[in-house]
Amino acid sequence: MKFKHGLVLASVLLALAGCKDDDPDKGQLALSITDAPVDGAEAVVVEFTGIEVQGPGERLNFDFDTPMTIDLLQLTGDESLELLPETTVNAGQYQWIRLKVNAERGVTDSYIDIDGARYSLYVPSGAQSGLKMNRPFTVAAGGISNFTIDFDLRKSVHQPQNGSDDYFLRPTLRIVDNLEVGHINGLVDETLLNAEGCSDTSGVYLFAGYDADTDDIDANEPEPITTTSVEMNTDGFYEYEIGFVQAGDYTLAFTCEAANDDPETDDAITFSATQNVTVTLDETATVDF
Repeated sequence: MKFKHGLVLASVLLALAGCKDDDPDKGQLALSITDAPVDGAEAVVVEFTGIEVQGPGERLNFDFDTPMTIDLLQLTGDESLELLPETTVNAGQYQWIRLKVNAERGVTDSYIDIDGARYSLYVPSGAQSGLKMNRPFTVAAGGISNFTIDFDLRKSVHQPQNGSDDYFLRPTLRIVDNLEVGHINGLVDETLLNAEGCSDTSGVYLFAGYDADTDDIDANEPEPITTTSVEMNTDGFYEYEIGFVQAGDYTLAFTCEAANDDPETDDAITFSATQNVTVTLDETATVDF
């Protein structure tokens, strides 16, 4: 959702004033969702039914009146969608967030579309644990704490190995404070995409620190912080975009073998180019390959 800056500023000032005047032990919590894409899918739809957070001395549940059915592939790059609007909660340290979902075996409340066919998305123990992030965060007293949750679908979506029609959603989620992030984008030379041995999908992987070691997604270090796909834009150029990156120093790694990166196997992929990048708060760093 996009709002005029004046309305946003007014709401922020009102929220701040309300928190400070009414109760100095309260703060505002807001949550949005974004996505790093997965190869070969036309849609990855998850039905969210609510949010649960473990806060200072209490567990809070925010159940939606109507489930939110969200195609995560529409939320790549710096696009995001609000899950929880600014809500008054106790200020202090929070231990975890749980996204409640409908993602049962054999039921297409949540689903993935591949090559024109639809498969259910199944979250093991999803009815009990949902999509849980054990990442502490702080809600500031008298202020607004606005976070974005990033689904990295390349890490999270797993094709069944036993012939089942259910795809597994084993969540790989990161949460970032929107007051601490910037974005990255850039163009990719077409010759890199068409080199010998390339698959039909190319990607850019993000690793912590300058000149970092690079590796595919295999649950072993070094693991990428997040990934994105390379797509042709409306001008006919190939581009990539990574949103909501915490300010700091990173290594970008390009691969034309992204379609071969299966988290369930040990098959390695090759990175043909790397670049260092510094992400600055509220700015977009442009790095071309």
